[in-house]
Amino acid sequence: MSLKSKGINAERSLLHLFWKLGWACIRVAGSGSMRHPSPDLLAGNNTRKLAIECKATGQDIQYFDKKELKELVEFSRIFGAEPWVAIKFAGSEWVFLNPEDLKETKNAFSATKKVCDIKGLSINQLVS
Repeated sequence: MSLKSKGINAERSLLHLFWKLGWACIRVAGSGSMRHPSPDLLAGNNTRKLAIECKATGQDIQYFDKKELKELVEFSRIFGAEPWVAIKFAGSEWVFLNPEDLKETKNAFSATKKVCDIKGLSINQLVS
């Protein structure tokens, strides 16, 4: 399976989880490949809107491109949504972090599994 297919499947699985919890959710086709900022998913209910950048990894650390995170925050500001990153480590459930909880490196932002265990929210915590 290609990395692109892996990412699409991960986004779709998260989309279905939001719907199971009673939240509307859509996948933004072409996110990251168009000139305007766009998140991977938009999820919301009658009181909250979330813009989410999703990653699935088999490693214990996940990197986010600085441009990618800047665009997530910018889109969220314009759209009136809360920016979140969602990470699915192999063998674990989805975990959600505020972009401010990511560690800045020279070329990217990162989140380790350990940081996610401490600061991350489960999907149930996020939507409650």
